[in-house]
Amino acid sequence: MRIYKAKDYNEMSRKAANVISAQVIIKPDCVLGLATGSSPIGTYQQLVEWYKKGDLDFSQVRTANLDEYKGLTRDNDQSYYYFMYENLFKHVNIDMANTNIPDGTNPDSAAESARYDKVVADLGGVDLQLLGIGRNGHIGFNEPDDAFAKGTHCVDLQPSTIEANKRFFASADDVPKQAYTMGIGTIMSAKKILLVVSGADKAQALYDSLRGPITPHVPGSILQLHKDVVVVADEAALSLFTDL
Repeated sequence: MRIYKAKDYNEMSRKAANVISAQVIIKPDCVLGLATGSSPIGTYQQLVEWYKKGDLDFSQVRTANLDEYKGLTRDNDQSYYYFMYENLFKHVNIDMANTNIPDGTNPDSAAESARYDKVVADLGGVDLQLLGIGRNGHIGFNEPDDAFAKGTHCVDLQPSTIEANKRFFASADDVPKQAYTMGIGTIMSAKKILLVVSGADKAQALYDSLRGPITPHVPGSILQLHKDVVVVADEAALSLFTDL
């Protein structure tokens, strides 16, 4: 595991974008596992900037997103499909047919989970998985639990996650209570993992994930077992690490 300290969010975003751009350049038809939320927005903005300068080509890139709210349609401005389109896809030359996101409108959780697992398998797996981390240590929407979930599944979002996400909605009551998410097993099968973390409010979760015991009660702690993890975090997020 390699940990890179950035001064602030902007530097974190540039460093993370460097890792992703290197992957795209080295393997133009790579499979990128993508994340949503506030953490990766700056990274996507940097990638778009480099694309517009002619430094990056997404024409052969394939993607698989981590998760999607259950019950939201793609045109809902809070869906993760909408997020990806607005923050990355519409700004670069990616083929939308090569982008994959769980279908939040499928009411059959078992069927959708099986379908999405097959999508990822048919892609040949993920070359580079981008992750953020929740204040409770969740990765994707894999919430603290008694066991690590292996494949895609429907999860009941914890109150702390709903609280953290309510800023994107009119109220906490409007936040979906369930989501489809890649499982821990799927995430860990990626060849490389890039974790981006910013802010003092994530410091404890990051420390517990990287320095604490490996436990499903801190889902991010499983990353300690992956052979190729790059962590890019700002000073505030790394404030509990005395050895950096």
